[in-house]
Amino acid sequence: MNRIISTLTLLGGTALASGFLAVDTAYAAAPDGKADTPAAADQAAPDDGAAPGGIVVTARFRNEQLQNVPIAISVVKGDTAQSRNLNTIQDIAATVPSLDFRNGASNKDRNIFIRGIGTITTSPGVESSVSTVVDGVVLVRPGQATFDLVDLDHIEVLRGPQGTLFGKNASAGVVNIVTKAPSDHQTGVIDVGYYQGNEERIRAGLSGPINDWLGYSISGLYGNYQGNVRNLGTNHWVNGYERWGGRGKLVAKPTSNLTITLAGDYLHNKDTTPNGVYASTSQTAFGGATTNSTALAGLLAQEGVTASANNKTVNSTFDTYVKDDNYGGSLTAEWRPGDYTVTSITAYREWKNRQVPDWDQRSILATGFPQGFDNGYVNFNQFSQELRLASPQGKLIDYVLGAYYLHANTNEIYQRTVTQLLTATTTQTNSGTATYGTSADNLALFGEANLHASDKLTFILGGRLIYDRLSYYDQRNADTATGVTGIRPSIGYNTGSVNHVDGSGRVGVQYKIVPQATAYATYSRGYKGPAYNVFFNMQAFDQIALKPETSNSYEVGLKGGTRDGTFSGSIAAYWTDFSGYQANYQDSFLGAPVTRLINAGTVRTRGIELDATARPTDRLTLNWAAVYSNARIRHFNCPAATTCPNYDGDPLPFAPDWKLSGGGAWRIPLNDTLGVELQTDWTFRSATQFALTQTPSTIQPSYGIWNASLALIDKRNWEIRGVVKNLLNTHYSNLLGNGTTAGTVRFVPRDNDRYVGVNASYHF
Repeated sequence: MNRIISTLTLLGGTALASGFLAVDTAYAAAPDGKADTPAAADQAAPDDGAAPGGIVVTARFRNEQLQNVPIAISVVKGDTAQSRNLNTIQDIAATVPSLDFRNGASNKDRNIFIRGIGTITTSPGVESSVSTVVDGVVLVRPGQATFDLVDLDHIEVLRGPQGTLFGKNASAGVVNIVTKAPSDHQTGVIDVGYYQGNEERIRAGLSGPINDWLGYSISGLYGNYQGNVRNLGTNHWVNGYERWGGRGKLVAKPTSNLTITLAGDYLHNKDTTPNGVYASTSQTAFGGATTNSTALAGLLAQEGVTASANNKTVNSTFDTYVKDDNYGGSLTAEWRPGDYTVTSITAYREWKNRQVPDWDQRSILATGFPQGFDNGYVNFNQFSQELRLASPQGKLIDYVLGAYYLHANTNEIYQRTVTQLLTATTTQTNSGTATYGTSADNLALFGEANLHASDKLTFILGGRLIYDRLSYYDQRNADTATGVTGIRPSIGYNTGSVNHVDGSGRVGVQYKIVPQATAYATYSRGYKGPAYNVFFNMQAFDQIALKPETSNSYEVGLKGGTRDGTFSGSIAAYWTDFSGYQANYQDSFLGAPVTRLINAGTVRTRGIELDATARPTDRLTLNWAAVYSNARIRHFNCPAATTCPNYDGDPLPFAPDWKLSGGGAWRIPLNDTLGVELQTDWTFRSATQFALTQTPSTIQPSYGIWNASLALIDKRNWEIRGVVKNLLNTHYSNLLGNGTTAGTVRFVPRDNDRYVGVNASYHF
């Protein structure tokens, strides 16, 4: 039943109405008109004026009603995501305002943005500005966060700096993923989905008690999609995936005040995302100068490829692919001496990644258009230990205190082979191999306290003291002394290290205007540690550590709703200044683009987030949200040995000014158990620049996507839902960039074209 309610609440609107604090305090009615609440609400604190069935989150390491937490948060229920074919954070980002995602041919290239802030790099020597946390375990490398969402209970998107409680790589926000806990009774579920384009998915799980003090849950998934891009060179569909894996938990309660959770997961993933599909044979530089390559146009014509904004064909000598093995385990112990809670989380994870991209994405070798292929290997592991003490709530002062330790190692090998046509009958092949890696240690002491001056007024104070140590090694062997396109000359073995002590914090005030409405104002300091630009084409000046990235953020917000839950909403306004912004800047070497991680200077993001949910009847739910985010470069620091235009005042990449969404769900009971649900949602985003260099050819124009579904629901144990994605067949790109030596390439999203599918779910 909770599954149905989650679907009804979240599907209408963006199905996730983004901050959607509209979803935050939501509850919905079943097809028979009887109210029900999400499972998480069972863990809520005593009635504090929140609407019935208010969503419960753990954003401050406590179970709290979302409308009472002084943080802008979006909540996405797992069952809703599954029913709408939202299987990864990339899928979720398409529907949650304030959350964006950078695509790429490899998981190493993909990353998350919140309020226009994120870190674009493949270097293992830098962390993302957005932290991804799974059941209390921080994922260090951004590529780890691109897995399929197995056994998902819900996702909390915490917007703005969250370093006080979540650590140094949360300077822009946190994606907090919570998986399902074992059920208190024997239960099982099978979810099956099939979508146009030969996409098929199956998930199954069992959960329940083993005896009076031990429970379990186990789940698995298999998914396969042929893709929506045709490789004419191999006659294969690409831009698809194959994924399989599982997750298991054992929860023991040997005494009434002790809970021990042993969890483990494994996911294998293979993607066939091309290294760019040609959108144009021209490039437009900053300032408007356009370079059109007639030679590239001629080559593509010979290969049968027509570059266009909706091109879905490539012609390469092999299919680009990336394989991932992402796995780990954790041991969580919660001891409750009296009214206090002591939590220990011990975790170990590994991430193994192999990428084999077709570097040039063409099949014909021509003068000025070399061909190449890469082989990249990543071997990463991390160990973390967190210890927390939470005081009882309801006292004059309540608090959370903790200590954290992390050790992470990365070892990578990257090889590139490039063939050039020197004359009509002469070719030259060169190769280079780089070995590099990093070792990182992070220690922290943290705490956050609430002083309840009265029943309505609360003061908030928190801080985190952080010690970072980061070291790297690097060596590149090339068989050319001067380098060739895409391969720099050899560089000898070199190492470096940096140590840094810094901190983050939060101070704020919260006022409960009425039991159903809360206002808050906070100041937060964000921090992301020093970094190294360690990658295949690393240069001597990359051996100097980048300075930390810090931020000062101010936020005010209002959350509330009617006591009966017929209306809920929120509004938040924020202003955040970043210094030492760590970003990728695109250089070139012998005509090929080469990225370069730099301290880009100071940037600012500010905006307003507004959302609401209305339930005029127990059969109808309406959601809508609007986000205005002005993310701009304040002052750009041009890197050494480079001449830069003036980018001051220009937008940050992956930061549209406007994101809007809205929709509704209408439930029609057929009898005591059966009901029909009609659902629709619409999302809009304004023009988006994908490059820090502000090239006009890398701007995606504004677009909107309209989805709909029709479901037959038996509230006892099953559901069948037909889904239509991108109803108006709106074509767009989720990344645009410069081609290897000329032209502009695009990445093609799953819903670039209209497609239909069906989901079926059975609970037993």
